Amino acid sequence: MQHAILFVSDRTGLTAEAMAKSLLAQFQSIDYSIEKYSFIDTPDKALFVAEKISQMISHKGLTVIVFTTLVDIESQKIIESSGACVIDLFNTFIEPLEEAFSKESAHTLGISYDVLGNNRYQKHLDAIDFAMAHDDGIRPDQYDQADIILVGVSRCGKTPTSLYLAMNFSLKACNYPLTDDEVNAENLPSVLLAHKEKLIGLTIHPNVLHAIREKRRPGGDYARLATCKKEVRAVEQMFKYADIPVFKMTNTSIEEVAGNIMKLINS
Repeated sequence: MQHAILFVSDRTGLTAEAMAKSLLAQFQSIDYSIEKYSFIDTPDKALFVAEKISQMISHKGLTVIVFTTLVDIESQKIIESSGACVIDLFNTFIEPLEEAFSKESAHTLGISYDVLGNNRYQKHLDAIDFAMAHDDGIRPDQYDQADIILVGVSRCGKTPTSLYLAMNFSLKACNYPLTDDEVNAENLPSVLLAHKEKLIGLTIHPNVLHAIREKRRPGGDYARLATCKKEVRAVEQMFKYADIPVFKMTNTSIEEVAGNIMKLINS
């Protein structure tokens, strides 16, 4: 069965995306596509998205799951009429809070933005932009601007961890995959050692790495268990030589690893 995940928000959609991905992380065996609709702040825009959803269901035969953070009740009802599984991330929490406070909420567009404040909000966006622009070893000449640099073998979980740190903690996190030539060296690349105080190593059990790579690129040397064992062993030795903190991704959620990284940073 094919699944489509949609994030629909009257603002940027960052809140919907962050919360939804935390929930979706519990269903790692499910394949799905992702679309995001931001600034859906009028019923007309909501109707446009609802029609898109209906087409995805009727014409493409997709199971569509929609995560929304819409304040406007009319817009929310329009999305719910699309026939998709709609999860309202806003009112799920607002209604219990109204009951607890014995007070109705403001139901005003942009409240979350106002609470964050312009500076904090901009810092949040800047961190996300930085993580995406410096994914997979891109622009190492700008690592002096980074808050942290995640290092590890290919497919050990560097990208989702760096994005999670950016989205949830406004950290400028970049990640660097060690290539075949670099893995065979004794020390970490000089471009990384120049920022040693920002380095955090990520490692993973070879068997788990083998399974992940087999799904991505089956049959080649890249995914062979022997290759995975060799790379993990070599990289862990490099981390030891460099004396940098290391976190294991095996059987550990991205949320937990990110939390442990934040404890280290704040210690």
